[in-house]
Amino acid sequence: MKLAPLFYACLFATGLFAQNTTVSKVWSPDLGNGYYQNPIIHADYSDPDVIRVGNDYYLIASSFNCAPAIPILHSKDLVNWTIIGHALERQIPIDHFSTVQHGNGVWAPSIKWHNGEFYLFYPDPDFGIYLIKAKNPSGPWSDPILIKSGKGLIDPTVLWDDDGLVYLVHAWAGSRAGIKSILTINRLNAAANKVLDAGVIVYDGHEKDPTIEGPKIYKRNHFYYLFAPAGGVSGGWQTVLRSKNIYGPYERKVVMDQGGSPINGPHQGAWINTTTGEDWFIHFQDKGAYGRVAHLQPMKWIKDWPVIGIDKHLDGKGEPVLTFKKPNVGNSWPIANPADSDEFNELQLGKQWQWQANPQPTWSFTNPTEGVLRLFTAKLPDAAKSLWDAPNLLLQKFPAEKFIVKTKLNFHPQTKIPNEKVGLIIMGTSYAELSLVNTKSGINLVYSVCLDAEKEGTVVEKVILQNVAATIYLSAKINTGAKATFGYSIDGINYTDIPESFQTIAGKWIGAKVGIFAVRNSQMNDAGSADFDWFRFEPNQQ
Repeated sequence: MKLAPLFYACLFATGLFAQNTTVSKVWSPDLGNGYYQNPIIHADYSDPDVIRVGNDYYLIASSFNCAPAIPILHSKDLVNWTIIGHALERQIPIDHFSTVQHGNGVWAPSIKWHNGEFYLFYPDPDFGIYLIKAKNPSGPWSDPILIKSGKGLIDPTVLWDDDGLVYLVHAWAGSRAGIKSILTINRLNAAANKVLDAGVIVYDGHEKDPTIEGPKIYKRNHFYYLFAPAGGVSGGWQTVLRSKNIYGPYERKVVMDQGGSPINGPHQGAWINTTTGEDWFIHFQDKGAYGRVAHLQPMKWIKDWPVIGIDKHLDGKGEPVLTFKKPNVGNSWPIANPADSDEFNELQLGKQWQWQANPQPTWSFTNPTEGVLRLFTAKLPDAAKSLWDAPNLLLQKFPAEKFIVKTKLNFHPQTKIPNEKVGLIIMGTSYAELSLVNTKSGINLVYSVCLDAEKEGTVVEKVILQNVAATIYLSAKINTGAKATFGYSIDGINYTDIPESFQTIAGKWIGAKVGIFAVRNSQMNDAGSADFDWFRFEPNQQ
């Protein structure tokens, strides 16, 4: 039976829409005994914002240059999360983001539910603040509207006040604007798609809260609250400001920092409550190569100030928890994790995958009849110094601290095009890859490392095997500390490790990523290809 669009949207918004869920083999926060462990998402979902609509919770995160952009996750209990889509299939301007723009693109978006619609505000620090809307959070989303143009406008959050007025709060990126550590407020029109004034500074953090950013605005008990992280990504704290006038003056209080916990820099996130009256806070932790992973903290209100985490010293300032009792959401829900492994049996790619830039339609095709994903070799840009500049890397986030990833591929090179290359890659500001390379004398297995790729570092290649078969199994083992060891297998059972390790490093504002690719150096009227049979994550017991 074909459902009407409005009915379809209502099913999703009320939590009745059935979703395909997965259980990861390498990380799950749900301990199965009524408790959970942090991080609730051990992957690079940085700058999270979260809302509740009825009994459903939705989380969005930064995506920077990657496409599709702005991942959207769904949960019923704040612990178990599933990727349901992306708000932007391609970033705009389309041509600009068709080349790799490391560190640019979507920074710290914000999501709201208003008048039966999802409103999503996202900043691009080089262009301004955009608005997109949807009835259904999994899409389709409207085309972006630029509501405030300018350089260095970041981290927007919006409040519809009780009197019908609408306010936009945002921070500033010093790299573009030449100013930072302040929060400003603008009036918006009723549709929230147009700025009405020049803006007002409501908080200057230079003295007590350097690099204050990432604000979230709420109203409770006649107080306006600005939750805003300060002190930097890896070692900062969570500041909360409150005032009975939206323009201030604002009182200040640090409500969470690392304290005696091992969770560094706990900040930037969102307050969320349950239908049972509990309060919670989701934030990130910067874990270097693993990216900024998501944590869930208990929260309570004392004398109209939030206390996040556990207040061991009874001074109104909490510290993060590693394990805690799961939120009471009035029901029990099965374990579900963001997808990682992909068998390539479906019509569409798994939602965990992203490209390094806006994709071209010729880069990949699913073939569910054969159960493979075909990547055609795409010519590297003329200005490319290495795969750092390759837009057609198909990547996903690290899903755990330790894991093994394996893939099976079958290479179909164009015999007229030497140096076509397909394989497995770990990408950061330095990267390593294990690939099959087509040469005039046959197919070679080649291990390549590029240190300081961001600074146009030299690619060092080592031929591991010559004249190998076109079908091969490749692997990468990630150990504690993000050290990686690549390996290969001819039969899919016995793997041989490359006799050197690679220290994985984060990318530009994102964690390291792992994935597959198919590239070439020359232009022809046809291309070779690789059929990837599957891409699997397994536990690393070391």
